[in-house]
Amino acid sequence: MAETGRVFRIALAGNPNSGKTSLFNLLTGLRQQVGNWPGVTVERKTGRLQHAGRDFEIIDLPGTYSLTPYTLEERIAREYILEQRPDVVINVVDSANLDRNLYLTVQLLEMGVDVVVALNMWDEFQRSGSRLDLERFETLLGTPAVPTEGHRGRGRQALLDAVARLLDDGSRRHRHVPVTYGAQIERHLGDLTRRLSSTAALPSALPERYVATKLLEGDPHIAAFLHNQAPTARPLLADAERLRTRIRAAAGDEPSDLIAEGRAGFVAGLLREVRSRQRFDRMEQSRNLDRILTHRWLGFPIFVLFMWLLFNATFVLGAYPRDAIEWLVGAAQAGLVGILPPGALRDLLVEGVIGGVGSVAVFLPNILLLFLGVSLLEDSGYMARSAFIMDRVMHLLGLHGKSFIPMLMGFGCSVPAIMATRTLENRRDRILTALLVPHMSCSARLPVYILIAGAFFGRQAGNVVASIYLIGIVVAVLIGRLFSRTLFRDVEAPFVMELPPYRWPTLRGLLMHMWERSRHYLKKMGGVILLASIVLWVLSNFPAPPPERSADSSPRPAVSYSVVGRLGQAIEPVIEPLGLNWRMGVTLIAGFVAKEVVVSSLAVLYETETTVAPTDDGPQPRKEDQRLPAALRDPERGISPLAAFAFMVFVLLYTPCIVAVLTIRRELGAGWMWFDVGYQLALAWLVALLIYQGGRLVGLG
Repeated sequence: MAETGRVFRIALAGNPNSGKTSLFNLLTGLRQQVGNWPGVTVERKTGRLQHAGRDFEIIDLPGTYSLTPYTLEERIAREYILEQRPDVVINVVDSANLDRNLYLTVQLLEMGVDVVVALNMWDEFQRSGSRLDLERFETLLGTPAVPTEGHRGRGRQALLDAVARLLDDGSRRHRHVPVTYGAQIERHLGDLTRRLSSTAALPSALPERYVATKLLEGDPHIAAFLHNQAPTARPLLADAERLRTRIRAAAGDEPSDLIAEGRAGFVAGLLREVRSRQRFDRMEQSRNLDRILTHRWLGFPIFVLFMWLLFNATFVLGAYPRDAIEWLVGAAQAGLVGILPPGALRDLLVEGVIGGVGSVAVFLPNILLLFLGVSLLEDSGYMARSAFIMDRVMHLLGLHGKSFIPMLMGFGCSVPAIMATRTLENRRDRILTALLVPHMSCSARLPVYILIAGAFFGRQAGNVVASIYLIGIVVAVLIGRLFSRTLFRDVEAPFVMELPPYRWPTLRGLLMHMWERSRHYLKKMGGVILLASIVLWVLSNFPAPPPERSADSSPRPAVSYSVVGRLGQAIEPVIEPLGLNWRMGVTLIAGFVAKEVVVSSLAVLYETETTVAPTDDGPQPRKEDQRLPAALRDPERGISPLAAFAFMVFVLLYTPCIVAVLTIRRELGAGWMWFDVGYQLALAWLVALLIYQGGRLVGLG
């Protein structure tokens, strides 16, 4: 029986597009934690659950096609399995693509870990007309196999039962079937295996045959591992290199290629025994759709149309719940005004806390709708096509094709997108991509766009927001072309992207993905936005003006006398050519912390002057027509529509949040960080200046 009273670690491993994330969500539900892998800036997901009287910790390893550590994901996955030795590895495979997915399975078995194969997307496999002899599959592979449908929530119980049975008696349910690589490889492999068994004390209970195989492949990580951890095995490193030279001379191929062919041959032979022939190709329907959606000339306009529909739906549909939340915020402010006595505490709560945080909270419906739409595009398989379409456009303009993958992530958040550049092969690609990622408008900027566009552009607000995103893409293309011809002149690497089949998204999967992205927005409201709103309120109210100025009935002198007012007046000459006032300048400075703070800062600054009006009966809430959008349009204190558009473009292009800036420093170094800050500030100011002054010249002011 398996040991009880402890937490069993279960690792999830699988190819990209195998449904691993859906299965992880199915197993863990909302009991998930997100962090980074030790020493690297790649997201790590873990979850806890109980089953059959045991506590399980589920670790979601990065998606990878193999465990040969060429990429960061491959290295993380292999190091975790080798060094942490999870109790069981659930290998998630796409049932309809076993030929490719089982290559990773073979590598896991060679590593000597206990594996349960999750035959995911089983419904698609059955619809394809194929059949699998499940019992014989388990016998020949030597490991339990369970059909699952992670996107439909099926197979969870059976999969966990298989894990529990393997924990109870792994020796009988797991035979670790060896792969044979032909007489020539096997002769040298057997010799190395025997010498490892007799001369080396391998750490972490590594199978000798696995280590010998990696030495013949020329795996530098295993060689370094043996050199540092098993000194008695060092003489074998030189012997393994001589054997590799001998095999290369005799066979005319690299030993690593011969070993890869052996694994592929094992998979092909296994499937011939257990899988019936497909009656039709499941990718045929996807290929038919791709003839239109990825068409050479129609693909890009269709992509732009989908983005236009997404942003307009986000704006139009989100207006109704947004108005309801805005009413609740106003009611909460009015309630506090009626309950609390006049004083700094009441003003702080009404203007700073509720006014600042509430001004960001009202855009939560828009954020949810945006992420719902993005999840729909991702789960359906279209988002991968959009990267393919944009790759073609970027190559035409001299940009690196692979850079669009992290740039696509940048529409959600710049921080993980910059982290994702570590998967690119060389430093030139990583630097160029990291510098371009911030031009992809992250979700934190969306509340700013919605506020400004809604206040100034009425029914055209959705089109205006879509145009801002398009401007970000165009600027990234132009800057990328400029940098490629000046700072980075190396030859671009080839770009190959897998296009998964189109699928019908499930409601559960859409809601789960929407929540995963939106919870970061909620955390910001209770953390950095709340703190920034309080600090900004304090700085906009203190120091208080002298008594002779306080007697002035206008609130403007009080704000002007404060720290924020003086700072705004100091920077006003810089932003005045853009058509902006000192309040807008202060909010741009506050936006260095997080872009959502721009909205809360506007609310705090304008509410300090407008939300609570002095009367004979004490401060009272202003009327509905004096809310923030109306204050922004106020001819005395607001800005013009042309300046509003320039302001949105400035928010789009200027330096990202402080966390993203620090991430660039960690990934690229301090020099590139300061370069990024400087050129983005200059670019944002210059483009906003051209928009505002150019618009005035043609009569748009």
